Order: sequence, then C-alpha cells, then structure tokens
Amino acid sequence: PPCSGRSTLSTVPAFRMDNGSCCLIEGDPISQVMPPLLILAFVLGALGNGIALCGFCFHMKTWKPSTIYLFNLAVADFLLMICLPFRTDYYLRHRRWAFEDIPCRVVLFMLAMNRAGSIVFLTVVALDRYFKVVHPHHTVNSISNRMAVGLVCALWTMVIMGTLYLLTENHLCVQEKAISCESFSMESGNGWHDVMFQLEFFLPLGIILFCSFKVVWSLRQRRQLARWMKKATRFIVVVAVVFITCYLPSVSARLYFLWTMPSSACDPSVLVALHVTLSFTYLNSMLDPLVYYFSSSSF
Repeated sequence: PPCSGRSTLSTVPAFRMDNGSCCLIEGDPISQVMPPLLILAFVLGALGNGIALCGFCFHMKTWKPSTIYLFNLAVADFLLMICLPFRTDYYLRHRRWAFEDIPCRVVLFMLAMNRAGSIVFLTVVALDRYFKVVHPHHTVNSISNRMAVGLVCALWTMVIMGTLYLLTENHLCVQEKAISCESFSMESGNGWHDVMFQLEFFLPLGIILFCSFKVVWSLRQRRQLARWMKKATRFIVVVAVVFITCYLPSVSARLYFLWTMPSSACDPSVLVALHVTLSFTYLNSMLDPLVYYFSSSSF
C-alpha cells in the first residue's frame, strides 16, 4: 500500500517504505516502549522458568504425565526468554537489525516456535486437569510416562513443522542504511503467518474455556471436597486468565488492523499497538510459573 514520506500532521512521526515491503517510523515511539517491556519479561521470565526447571530437574521426586507436560511448558518458555535480548537490542537500535540474515531467521523461528509450544502445552495442561477432575476414571488418566513422552514429541514435531517456514524465508527489510527484522510485515496481510497467529489463539482458547467451565461446574457438585475444589479451581482459572490476558490483546490488534487495512497501514497508533500487544505474548512465558505454583505442592 502507498505510504507517504511525511504525515500532514507535524506531531505524528513520518514513515518510510522504500522497497514497498516494510514500514518504519522516524522518531519511533515503538522503540521507546518495547525495550522496558522486553527487559521486564526477560528478567522475570528467565528467573521464574529457570527456577522451575531446576525444580523439575533436581527436586521432583515423582514424575507423572502432568509433570512431563509442565516441564515441556517450562522448556518452551525458557527458550523463548533467551531470544528476548536479541529483540531488545533490535528495538534499542530503533528497529534496526545489527546481525545477518540467518540470525534473524533463527531468532524469529525460535520466538514463534516456543510461543506456539507454550500455547500447546498450556492447553494440554488444562486438558489434563479437565480429565482428572471431570472424568477421573477415563483411560487418559492412566497413560504411562512413556506414552506421555511420545505425545510430547508428537506435539513438538507439530509445532516445529507449523513454524518451520520462518527458517526458509528472508525477513530482512532494507531501508536506506536501516535493516528491519520482522516475522511479518506490519502494514499488510501475511497469509499463512496470520492464519497461524489466529489459529494459535482461538482453538486453544475454546479448549481452555471449555475445560475451565467443566472443571468449575463439576467441582461445584462435590461440595464435600471443598479444599481440593478450591485448589483445582484456582489452577484452571489461573491457566485461563494467563492465556487470555497475554494473547487476546495482540490477536485483537491484528484483527482490527486486517479489518481496516489498507487505511490503517501507516497509522502510527496502530503500529505501536501491534508491536506492544505482541510483547504481551512474551509476558505469558513470564507468568507461566504461576501455573507451576498452583499445579503442585512441590513448587
């Protein structure tokens, strides 16, 4: 879409789009907002998930399928966290990528893969609690650790295959002397990436809300288990709240952008909203230790 060299309003930052595929802002407010958010997410997320991984590896005496799911959730979150310093550097340089093409592909792939992995295993954790509470005698509750590991491997394979395209494409956008590195162009629709971005939210959201409702409803029928009911209810509610809080803003912002495109393609407020709400998805990995805390007395 066309993008003028300077806005008619002097108070609005100007945009450049020299090669027609990317859009940067002069006096970029995005680069002022994003670094503090990413630094906060990195410090607290790396610390929380690092402690969780230590707990799993050195203090977990009994491993069960539910433990295996939580461990892989922690792995996905921790791997996502170690990519954030690269994104922080990117925004500190005013969205100018200081590295080469391959590092850009790897960082974007790792972010997308582990974000998807975090969503998948958060959903599996909710499903696991659903079957344990609502259908305690179901055969799913008696699967072995070996079968759980096989399921985890299948899920990781699915996640990797769904995000592998990020390794096969060049995401660098050259503008004069500046080079941006984005997983998708913020000023246009992006086909498969947009489909995956929406699917990763709405499908797990439906599953998590269904599990939450059924768990709370089932436990309300068993008032004699008041203490256990409160613990299980808190757990499933925490899962739902963490997921919705972290992913709904970015999905809503992207849907609004696609609905109003191309008029919103070079709107500074829309671009800021897209980037800032995308950082909320990283906060999910920072907040997931709450799930570990409510899931097991070991934490």
